[in-house]
Amino acid sequence: MTLAKIVVTGKVVKNPEKRFTQNNLAITSLIVDINPQEETLVRVSAIGAIADRVADTVKMNDSVIVDGRLQMETVKTTNGKERKVATINASNIEKISGDSSSNEQAPKKEEPVVQFSTEEIAEDLIDPDEIPF
Repeated sequence: MTLAKIVVTGKVVKNPEKRFTQNNLAITSLIVDINPQEETLVRVSAIGAIADRVADTVKMNDSVIVDGRLQMETVKTTNGKERKVATINASNIEKISGDSSSNEQAPKKEEPVVQFSTEEIAEDLIDPDEIPF
C-alpha cells in the first residue's frame, strides 16, 4: 500500500453513490477517468461534509478536480489475476464543468479585476542617460 498526495482532473464516468456508516457519517464514492485517450479510471471516496456536497452537485459526465491521498492496492480478480487499483481519499473535490440544467442562473458577465487608465503614458518618464546599462 502506497500513500501520496495527488491532484487530478478528470470526467466522472458514473453518478456518485452516497452511503452512510453506522455512526451516520456520509461516504460518497465515484469513478473518475483521468486520461480519456486510454481510459484510466480512478476510484475516489469522500467522507463527511465533502461527501454531502459532492453527492448533491456532481453528476456523471461532469469534469472535476480531486485533491487527496493516493492509495495503491493490489487486488485479486475473480479469475485469480492480480491487479493494481488506485483510490483517492479526497480532501477536496471541485466541479469545474458539467450540465448546467439545474436551477442555477446564467453566469453574470464578470467585470475586470483591474482597470487600466486609457490616458497616454509619457514616453519621457525616464531619461535615456538614467538607465545604468
